Amino acid sequence: MIPFNVPPLVGNEEKYIHQAICNHKICGDGKFTKKCQSWIEKETGTKKALLTNSGTDALEMAAMLCDIKPDDEVILPSYTFSSTANAFALFGAKLVFVDIRPDTMNINEELIENAITEKTKVIIPVHYAGVSCEMDTIMRIARQHGVLVVEDAAQGVMSTYKGRKLGTIGDIGCYSFHETKNYSMGEGGAILINTDSLVERAEIIREKGTNRSCFLRGQVDKYTWVDIGSSYLPSELNAAYLWAQLEQADEINNNRLTTWETYYEALKYLEETGKLELPYIPTECTHNAHMFYVKLKNLEERTKFIAYLREHEVQSVFHYIPLHSALAGQKFGHFHGEDVFTTKESERLARLPMYYGLSNENLSLVIETVKSFFEN
Repeated sequence: MIPFNVPPLVGNEEKYIHQAICNHKICGDGKFTKKCQSWIEKETGTKKALLTNSGTDALEMAAMLCDIKPDDEVILPSYTFSSTANAFALFGAKLVFVDIRPDTMNINEELIENAITEKTKVIIPVHYAGVSCEMDTIMRIARQHGVLVVEDAAQGVMSTYKGRKLGTIGDIGCYSFHETKNYSMGEGGAILINTDSLVERAEIIREKGTNRSCFLRGQVDKYTWVDIGSSYLPSELNAAYLWAQLEQADEINNNRLTTWETYYEALKYLEETGKLELPYIPTECTHNAHMFYVKLKNLEERTKFIAYLREHEVQSVFHYIPLHSALAGQKFGHFHGEDVFTTKESERLARLPMYYGLSNENLSLVIETVKSFFEN
């Protein structure tokens, strides 16, 4: 079976983990954590990057930094992972789901303003498949209404919008380094702070609500508990694993992009003949080949497609079940306006194997299997 995903491995992971052990520093904020954070800051231009235990933790920190209180409203797409919503519902926010664009599967920026009320606190654009939302429009709306923007860029590391790295355009950005992402530390993530006034509080929230980071910099003579927070620091062992990959970030990115382009070129005739739809990349965006998906005619055809590939030893998967149809989504939020595309498009989408190091032989086998489905 050709797997849908294989966690990235470039070669130095075990070496760096061993170094972390030998350094007698395996808790958070050691040498490798600092290397990873510095790399993110240099690569993206964000004011402050902090590694976290997960992308979910980064989103929870973002909710705290936005001072989310019960009955505050946040606007987000329903077509996203539960973490996007859960991080804000955890603090009492009411979730306002809006429809997506069918071309990118991202939040429809034209529907956001109509969903804003006096209770709206945050807009959360989710960059699906590492392809940016229409951020100029979203930021203009947010600034006009005094609303904060938290980018869920869990899938967007190395992607850009008009030359700017995803995660650095809004007030706060959130990355994921889960094993299914382009760069992995098993479980992990990062929060990107793009507003100077939020940097110090972000450090405090991440350090169990203490001002320990200020103490280590010599800014205070002792550290103490000063705010709410939690333990969001990842283990140095996880950071060591990630550092091996960030050192080779361009190699991983280029390898995935080559796979993505091979899929696209081989299958575009099926789109031209109306058999399926391929991903769309707006001209102002560069993507990171986080995933390659195809869209079938409907749920019935997608079910047959996934089953056919599995019968031929290829693992293909669908993606999110829209959150507004989930029990928790109905409890903690509502869909604003009409669900024109969210459910319909989600039922058509199937993801093909995509990972660093996917062999040419297996890639060709996946492509030929997809082609044969439409020939039978």
